[in-house]
Amino acid sequence: MRTSVRRPAATSIAVLAAVSLSATAALAASGTVNTSGLPLTVRSGPGTGYSAVGSLADGTGVTISCQTIGSTVTGTYGTSAIWNKIGTGRYIADAYTYTGSDGFVAPLCTDGSTTHIGNDYPYSGATGGVDPWNFYKGQCTSFAAWRVTRTLGLPFHNYYKGVHWGNAINWDNAARWAGISVTSTPRVGDIAVRNSGTWGHVAYVEKVNADGSFVVEDYNHVRAYTYGYWTATRGTGSNQFDQFIHFK
Repeated sequence: MRTSVRRPAATSIAVLAAVSLSATAALAASGTVNTSGLPLTVRSGPGTGYSAVGSLADGTGVTISCQTIGSTVTGTYGTSAIWNKIGTGRYIADAYTYTGSDGFVAPLCTDGSTTHIGNDYPYSGATGGVDPWNFYKGQCTSFAAWRVTRTLGLPFHNYYKGVHWGNAINWDNAARWAGISVTSTPRVGDIAVRNSGTWGHVAYVEKVNADGSFVVEDYNHVRAYTYGYWTATRGTGSNQFDQFIHFK
């Protein structure tokens, strides 16, 4: 199967312009609650299904130690699945928090506080055609590009940082050429890479378990051109991954 398509440099510029930009942060960030008057509920976890543990008045300043993905909320700043951790067992929806960015502004939380997003891929059911990031729709690379842009808030595309990423089997080397960290240990928010097979495979790491296994989301693996959500381990087998790209 094909996982990428080559385009001239002019197209790459157009793709880059079409993808929203967002800052990458290495340290805690600050924010301000903006609810247009009503108090904002503070939750014990990153989602509306978690218990309420308090509230914050409109205009309250907060320190965001890290950010994670949870249930989708529509608020003052549009619709977002990002949740801001403001203390131990205390999370607020980013959709109601002014941070100066629609993407991530603080490190990803590494304490396992992640809620499953589900299949929000905009080209679900597609078996061909080129996506806005210059990969083929319905392929693992297209879904991974969606996660990097949508969830991590980076302006990723097939020529990101001047490197052609191409098929999944090329992604770890492309990341190295682009100056992005690649290791053998998974973290939440990583893109996992399997280098075996003709094309390789990439997936988004959603959760890392205590036993070293990890939960991934992907496309075109469990079933052709369909969404997958499963537990993987490190290695070179058909259901394993051996390299992990730390985009953030």
